[in-house]
Amino acid sequence: MTRRDVIERAREEGRLVAAVFPIRYPRELLRAFGIEPIEVWGPPRVRGSEGASHLQPYICSVIHNGLSFLLEGGLDDVDLILVPHCCDSLQGLGSLLKDFVNPRQEVLTFYIPRGDYKASKDFLVKELVILYERLRSITGKEPSAQEIMSSIIEEEMADRLSLELYRNRKRIGLSSREFVEILRKREYLPPKLFAEEVEKRLDVASGDVKGVEVIISGILPEPMDLLDEIDDAGGVVVSDDMSCLRRRLLKPGKSEDPFERIAERLLSAPYDPVLGCFFAERISFLERLIEETGAKGVVFYNVKFCEGEDFYYPEVSRWLKSRGIDFVKIEADITPPLPKQVSQRLRAFIEILGERCG
Repeated sequence: MTRRDVIERAREEGRLVAAVFPIRYPRELLRAFGIEPIEVWGPPRVRGSEGASHLQPYICSVIHNGLSFLLEGGLDDVDLILVPHCCDSLQGLGSLLKDFVNPRQEVLTFYIPRGDYKASKDFLVKELVILYERLRSITGKEPSAQEIMSSIIEEEMADRLSLELYRNRKRIGLSSREFVEILRKREYLPPKLFAEEVEKRLDVASGDVKGVEVIISGILPEPMDLLDEIDDAGGVVVSDDMSCLRRRLLKPGKSEDPFERIAERLLSAPYDPVLGCFFAERISFLERLIEETGAKGVVFYNVKFCEGEDFYYPEVSRWLKSRGIDFVKIEADITPPLPKQVSQRLRAFIEILGERCG
């Protein structure tokens, strides 16, 4: 099922559709209002010229392409636009849409606190209440605490199944692209449909994956051809440290209050550079991934001009060197095709890893 299929299904069922920019937002609250969130990560196959007339050239291609997609009419069939303030570029995009571009859709913003502190939870609960009131005004609906909690439980189930897919990665004989494509369906599939997709894969053990195990780290793996290049060179992606994937796996909340429960979940996310985590926390998360998967190397695949990722790289790379773990850093725009030099560097890295591990 594609994004288009999900949008058409929502329309048939009388639900609104929201285009949501990266990275973290309360899916469960939108769905409690009968709003289907469809995430906009770029998209990659868009001309960036429209966005370039509004943005500085040093803004990442995720924002350039997302704005271009909107200006070219790609979001004409959605009812709302939500821009979480997860980095400076996204915050700028939210302001730009509200103050200058003024699309026909209502533009909502959502602030994410930096760090998990007592004040962070209190702040986030207030943000959720503000968003609730905005959605109530737009839709005329007023979902109860029980209805919101029901939506939360479904999202927790989807996150739990995603984690189960990661844990069973090596016995599920999928290519790196196939594995990532399943997980990225979380960007647009309702939780029950996503659960069906994952459960089908978990029920079939199609053989151990073959290749030199690597982890990919960064914002998002676009263009997806990079995953094919890794496999073709004799590697296999056994896990990831990416904002669109593993970094968004949230833990179940504990509170019986729905707003506090959502806040607990959003603050439980693995440590992410764009949320201002400490270096030690960032390294600890990556260390766990390497130990869990037995990965032999890390591919840092960064979107150009992503300051959050670049800020952490020197410290993380020093730690990897101290542990004797091989890594490579690659920067690229998300627009296809994958540059030839990127392909060559990926292949060379995987081949060297294979020789050392062989």
